[in-house]
Amino acid sequence: MKIVLTGGGTGGHIYPALAFINYVKEIDPTAEFLYIGAQRGLENKILPQTDIPFVALEIQGFKRKLTLDNLKTIQLFMKSVKQAKKLLKEFQPDVVIGTGGYVSGAVMYAAAKLKIPTIIHEQNSVPGVTNKFLARYVDRIGISFEDSASYFPASKTRLVGNPRAQEVRGIEKSSILEKYHLDPKKKTVLIFAGSQGAKKINDAIIKALPTFAKKDYQILYSTGERYYEELEESIGMTKDAFVNISIQPYINEMAEVMANCDLLIGRAGASSIAELTSLGLPAILIPSPYVTNDHQTKNAQSLVEVGAVAMITDAELTETNLVAKVDEIMNQPALHEQMAQASKTQGIPDAASRLYALVEEIVKG
Repeated sequence: MKIVLTGGGTGGHIYPALAFINYVKEIDPTAEFLYIGAQRGLENKILPQTDIPFVALEIQGFKRKLTLDNLKTIQLFMKSVKQAKKLLKEFQPDVVIGTGGYVSGAVMYAAAKLKIPTIIHEQNSVPGVTNKFLARYVDRIGISFEDSASYFPASKTRLVGNPRAQEVRGIEKSSILEKYHLDPKKKTVLIFAGSQGAKKINDAIIKALPTFAKKDYQILYSTGERYYEELEESIGMTKDAFVNISIQPYINEMAEVMANCDLLIGRAGASSIAELTSLGLPAILIPSPYVTNDHQTKNAQSLVEVGAVAMITDAELTETNLVAKVDEIMNQPALHEQMAQASKTQGIPDAASRLYALVEEIVKG
């Protein structure tokens, strides 16, 4: 089978696509892939580190206010559609899958016009503008949250989950925490605010560290590259006193680390939620207020309603209420277990398999 995947801009669009590719490679080693991204997206850093053929198109999003720059956006969209048609005719895929971002709008539109079977995958509870636009053109729509079904035609829409969930499903307990100078046998709280970090979270953690240092549980904090030096300077010589706290700029083995922790604190991105629910991990989510349609708050709210996570808004976050909420969960085994079970019920650990079944449904008829 020949599959084109397209999506970009952020890791939330890219990592589910890569997880799906890895799954298909396992069940069909003869499958061929082409990834089409945007020239300015994060995919330009991630895809070259893989063995997946990658092509980048020049495209940009619409500005929310009236501006001449939007004329250029339209021109680039039409140019990208033309380029995408050429690429698709050359590669001759059996199916084209879009995971979001402006570039997937052009590629999926081109594929639909060429009558190639098409699927879009929506990771968030509130769909992005690109997938809303594409819904009328594509053959199938795979969603990750039941809440988003109302935005799409029912006849095309299937609940498949996020392929990242299946990628982390089989990870078992290990001694990975030793790599970060922590005790694998001790209860551990993982704090992770994305690859770039988040200032509001970082500020709260800096103030909370002396209190966290006195707790029975240990802390692994991934600051993001942007805030690592700032935090190091803030705590200075006192860092050595925090024997139960490990501070890292970034964690490469995030899925394995998550599988060995007891509580996650972080943003409410779609991939993070897919991973934590697949693992049955309780969480304290602090949705980013800087995303389109406030979709992270809606992502988190769906888990709050079933008791899987606690939520603190970015505006309300302080070191005091963060520590209090961590203590509440970590010091009450019954509450922790209840949240863990609720989290697991929301996971879709066979998401990649479900998405592949959707592919077979439209390719084989």
